[in-house]
Amino acid sequence: MSAGCCSGNDDHGHGHDHARDLDGVYRNVLWTVFGINVVMFCVEAVAGAIAGSVSLQADALDFLADAANYLIALFVLGKAITWRAGAALLKGGAMAVFGIWVLGYSAYMAATGGLPEAPVMGIVGTLALVANVGAAMLLYKYRGGDSNRQSVWLCSRNDAIANVAVIGAAGLVHLTQSHWPDLAVGVLMATLALHSAGQIIRQATGELRQQRMHASPAE
Repeated sequence: MSAGCCSGNDDHGHGHDHARDLDGVYRNVLWTVFGINVVMFCVEAVAGAIAGSVSLQADALDFLADAANYLIALFVLGKAITWRAGAALLKGGAMAVFGIWVLGYSAYMAATGGLPEAPVMGIVGTLALVANVGAAMLLYKYRGGDSNRQSVWLCSRNDAIANVAVIGAAGLVHLTQSHWPDLAVGVLMATLALHSAGQIIRQATGELRQQRMHASPAE
């Protein structure tokens, strides 16, 4: 942690204690957003199945992936940069897999799907938006730093954006009586996930490369 790298013997102990305090607060925040994501996964998984909505089911999977991401973040908190960057790579890979899955599922539903239930999409999308905005606000001050913390922030930010799109799709499904707005949101979510995965993987790879360069002279 940066606070633990203060120069001077007199300040080092205080800096280390401050970093530990910050990690403790961040850990509590992560447990809170983990709980939010588990609850919303259950809500959206059931609602998506009932409504026949691609975007709700995709968002439910995203909540599940995020819950797993927060658990990983809790595991590596306070560990060496190699552990944190490695966890970020794992999360970036998971987001990429999620994006590819949504693209494939959207293509399948385009050929076989019926009309989703717009009222359920709108109500559940609004509930998910409230949950994700709350999580994003809790994580906002921790969005900087290493790739692991950046990836946690990006997950919540992306979810809030996706929820706005789900609500918009619900309105368009109702107005047009077509399943295409729902499918379009699924593709949007997949594209956003793939873009964020690329950001996370690039930063984590750079951190691992820099760590190896620093370690080489000592070997």
